[in-house]
Amino acid sequence: MKADLAPASDIEVRLARATDLAAITDIYAHHVLHGLASFEIEPPSVAEMTRRYRSVVTKGYPYFVATANATVLGYTYAGAYHQRPGYRHTVENSVYVEHMQVGRGIGRRLLDTLIDECERSGFRQMLAIIGNSDNRASIKLHERCGFTLTGTFRSVGHKHGRWVDVVLMQRALGLGDAPI
Repeated sequence: MKADLAPASDIEVRLARATDLAAITDIYAHHVLHGLASFEIEPPSVAEMTRRYRSVVTKGYPYFVATANATVLGYTYAGAYHQRPGYRHTVENSVYVEHMQVGRGIGRRLLDTLIDECERSGFRQMLAIIGNSDNRASIKLHERCGFTLTGTFRSVGHKHGRWVDVVLMQRALGLGDAPI
């Protein structure tokens, strides 16, 4: 669902709810079908996105949406980087904005909120694993939020008839790598 361009001051970031999942699914579907940020080929169903949402929140990870006039404009969440216990202080972020709303600062508001919540929760590192090294908007967003480039995996994905890189970025949270 496309929203009219609400003034930036009217945009609210709040915890996601199950009632947001149809809109979240629509936002993600556009990026799956038309972009390279996600390496999925077919958009997941609302039921699958609901399963993924529940998996994130039942494990205690944060999941937020940006809304204006009751319309979801974007979403972000953190999840486990890997399942092994040694990675328990590190999260990986995902952030997606409705394609007609990109460039309005929504991604920044979402990611800032996610970073703050992950710091409050005691996580120490946040990773961004960005599909497509040409995805300047996502790379710049993460740089503005304090992430640094840590590496690039070349040609590890194939989508829309081309090889696609993955950019790795990292940001310390809270006390970072200070002793626990």
